[in-house]
Parts: sequence; structure tokens; C-alpha cells
Amino acid sequence: MNFILDYYNYWIVVFLMMTGFYIVISANNLIKKIVGLNVFQTSVFMLYISMGKVNGGTAPILVDGVTLYSNPLPHVLILTAIVVGVATTSVGLALIIRIKRAYGTVEENEFEKQDDAI
Repeated sequence: MNFILDYYNYWIVVFLMMTGFYIVISANNLIKKIVGLNVFQTSVFMLYISMGKVNGGTAPILVDGVTLYSNPLPHVLILTAIVVGVATTSVGLALIIRIKRAYGTVEENEFEKQDDAI
């Protein structure tokens, strides 16, 4: 039981990762697929931030008497990943708008049928 409670944040990450992956592979709606990708992406952010924390560590500022520091690199990488994720989401939503105008639907199986008919 102690193993589960000590690593609860990793269990949450795994749950979110699998939920996002399930949404991506099971949904026919393109908006739902984008939401699933965002859930998956958020779980990866949480994983990196969890791994970057050092118990008892402080910010890497030189202070007398402090010897244990947390590594700021994972947090900086996550800030960059958040910006890339927002940009990717906006491009995906713009493509979905274009698909909606061209086919009249955002359901993947419906516009695949329209392509097969042509």
C-alpha cells in the first residue's frame, strides 16, 4: 500500500496517459481526438515535472548552507512544450475547420466515405 501512496503522481500520469490514448484511438470526432491528444500531452508534462522535483531541494540560487538543489531544466523544457502544444492544437483546430468546410462534417468515418465515393 505504501508503494501506491508514495508514487500517486505517477499513477495519475499513467491514468491520464491511457485515457488520452483511448480517446484518440476510439473517437471518430476530430475535436475529441484533439482533446485526447491534449490530455495525453498534459500527462507527459506532469511526468516530467514529477521527475524534476528533488525532495528537500531548493531553487538553484546560491545561498550559504544549502547543498541540495532541484534541477530547473525539466520545468524549462515543459514551458517550451506548453507553447509548442498550444501551437499544435491551434493548427489542428484550424485543419478541422477546413475539413468541416470541405466535407460538412468532422466525423472521420463520414468524410472517409465521401472520399471513397469519389
